[in-house]
Amino acid sequence: MNQDPEGSAQNSLPLSASAPIRREIQANPVLDIARIGAFSALVAVGTIISNVLFGITLPFPLGEITAAPAFYLALAVLFSRKVSFWSTAIGSAIGETINIFVFGEAPSIFALTFIPGIVLARAPEVLIVHRFREKTRRLLATGMVLATVYETAVFFLIDWPVYSFTAFYCTGPGCSSSGLVQGFWLASLDFATLIDIVWIPVALVLILAAQRTYRVQHFD
Repeated sequence: MNQDPEGSAQNSLPLSASAPIRREIQANPVLDIARIGAFSALVAVGTIISNVLFGITLPFPLGEITAAPAFYLALAVLFSRKVSFWSTAIGSAIGETINIFVFGEAPSIFALTFIPGIVLARAPEVLIVHRFREKTRRLLATGMVLATVYETAVFFLIDWPVYSFTAFYCTGPGCSSSGLVQGFWLASLDFATLIDIVWIPVALVLILAAQRTYRVQHFD
């Protein structure tokens, strides 16, 4: 049976298969630093934009849902690992710091785990998605789902021992550690952050729009 090599090639292309593609080949450290600065601000703003989008105050941990995943998932596809990784790490840390200390979304003591936790959860996400950026649209979306599952698992694995063996998040009198079982159930609330999957279609639209507008597949 004769196969259509052109059709097969189209199937393997990512989102911008219908648009002419050109690539930037030369690395530019100064440009990378500028991009990291700009996109860190974008991720920080996305991290600050939280459940106010829905017009109501959501209970913890749903209050931790932010618009940032739409941005850093798109960055992971469009830009280099260095740019997307550091933009996500720095922007997430800054945004979470502002959420805690400026908007008071959590007691300040939570910063000791929330800020490093959000960096450990989000920054490697872009490395996962980056490995899928040359794949088909369906595989790219699958990579984004895997990255979101990773994020949720990291939040859970951080919170479970903290809840179990310390009274870290208990600010009232008579606080004591919860034990492994109770700590597990308290930390299991973190699985609600899987709702970040809803941002994947938004990230895909952002990627497609950028690729078609600038007629590039990647900006690196």
